[in-house]
Amino acid sequence: MAALHANCTTKNLRWKLTVLKKLPRSTHREARLSVVNKGAQPCVFHGFPAFAVHVGKGPESDGKGQGPALPIDLRRGGTVMTSLRYRDSYQGRPSALCQVSNVEAVVAAPRDTFDRAIPVRDEKGKRSRMDVCGTTIWMSPPKQVAE
Repeated sequence: MAALHANCTTKNLRWKLTVLKKLPRSTHREARLSVVNKGAQPCVFHGFPAFAVHVGKGPESDGKGQGPALPIDLRRGGTVMTSLRYRDSYQGRPSALCQVSNVEAVVAAPRDTFDRAIPVRDEKGKRSRMDVCGTTIWMSPPKQVAE
């Protein structure tokens, strides 16, 4: 079925980035990137989305996929979710090594050159920020979310 549909495009997707509550004594933070197809037609979500957090034109942390990402035939209104994991700042404040901190991230659909800035939210939906200590944000393979 996926061969009959075009690749998903960034502009036809609604993006949501949720930073999860940090576990006690953990040096890593988990987050979720969810994507809903708002286009008029089904599309194929084929691969890992592009994902980056940066400070202006300065330091940047990029998403890197782990494992195989199979194509997903995404119907209109369907949702895909990717888990993110990154090294977080120390309790209470970013350290000198954590130069990447922002209230938004830049995302793009797989195989799309157009990108979009999206806000970072916490689990309650309030604006939040990502403080990333490192150059890599690890991403799990995208999975379709059952409704």
